[in-house]
Amino acid sequence: MKEIVVASTNQGKLKEIKAMLEGIGIQVIPMNEALNESIEIEETGTTFKENAKLKAETICQMIGKPTLADDSGLEVDAMDKAPGVYSSRFMGETTSYDIKNQHIIDQVEGKERTARFICAMALAIPHQETILIEESFEGEIHHCIEGGNGFGYDPIFFVPELNKTSASLSLEEKNKYSHRAKALRKLYDMLKEL
Repeated sequence: MKEIVVASTNQGKLKEIKAMLEGIGIQVIPMNEALNESIEIEETGTTFKENAKLKAETICQMIGKPTLADDSGLEVDAMDKAPGVYSSRFMGETTSYDIKNQHIIDQVEGKERTARFICAMALAIPHQETILIEESFEGEIHHCIEGGNGFGYDPIFFVPELNKTSASLSLEEKNKYSHRAKALRKLYDMLKEL
């Protein structure tokens, strides 16, 4: 497999996926380039895996090329695993992550701070069964917003073993520890077997 279309318009995700896959000789094509248009796929699944599969299979059927989609988000134990599959839509899609992040910090005050990022990946290949992978990145909610790297909830996701937030990690560190990096490594091993 020489190229994979990525069913995402999120520049942060595309950058992380490119950094992992282009290093092993797979060209990453953003879906907008492959389709020559921008489309929005409604995420109607109740799990990360269902949403990733829905996105990958929809784009794969449209263009007939291997398509990778991920659905990822933050689960906060003190908030009954919210925002979960609604991470990007949490508090409304137009609400800034600074506001969302501060809200989560406020919600866990005086409570258990454990949390995790979940990443489900689906690789839809024409005329084959869709490959599904799910990985997690364990941590806790930080006491404040910190760090300028990453995107979304990275500035409040504290990684105790590294003593910094996900937004303070270098791309190299993130590609070693993150939920997306773990899922991509598993995907890479599967692609080698294909």
